[in-house]
Amino acid sequence: MTNFTLSDLDAIIATRAVSDDEKSYTRKLIGKGVAKCAQKLGEEAVEAAIAAVQDDKEELTGEAADVLYHLLVVLKATNVPLANVMAELERRTAQTGLEEKAQRPTD
Repeated sequence: MTNFTLSDLDAIIATRAVSDDEKSYTRKLIGKGVAKCAQKLGEEAVEAAIAAVQDDKEELTGEAADVLYHLLVVLKATNVPLANVMAELERRTAQTGLEEKAQRPTD
């Protein structure tokens, strides 16, 4: 088991986003804008879904890591703190999923 957390990854992304390092993938990706960051997140999510359907646990592990990384990059690019997402998850887990879903506005 590892002690590495999403908060750790979020801090690394925050540092690299403003880095002067020309070799930083994070810096370059964020520099391309939110749309590119979101595109990469979508691509990785699809790849994770495919790996899950194929029951390829090793591939799913890698793709899940990519999804989490790219989600945090999108959050950084849009100035949405990870803490806000965690607070929302905490709020939602205070009740059952069905109760929470029933309280959502319908379109």
